[in-house]
Amino acid sequence: MNPMQRLAVFVLFAALALGPLSASADDPDNATFMVAQSDSGKSLSEAVEQVRRQTGGRILSAETKVEGNREVHHIKVLTKDGKVQTHRVQGRRRGG
Repeated sequence: MNPMQRLAVFVLFAALALGPLSASADDPDNATFMVAQSDSGKSLSEAVEQVRRQTGGRILSAETKVEGNREVHHIKVLTKDGKVQTHRVQGRRRGG
């Protein structure tokens, strides 16, 4: 398991350990946000910290997916008003 996968598993277990959520991922108020980054991109842990600071919410999950030749970090956060938001943060370029 690579370091990013380990971090994603850790974040998931930490979120589960915090107890039940007051909002559902199926909530119609669920929103998705894309956070633009510089060409170098961010690591998953940097993206998680950025979203936590920006929202002041509780991180529910964090996962990295490859889209084209770039990593995209998908970070779900429970906001202070009880809504679940998904933030997409550009990661590093992959390949040539």
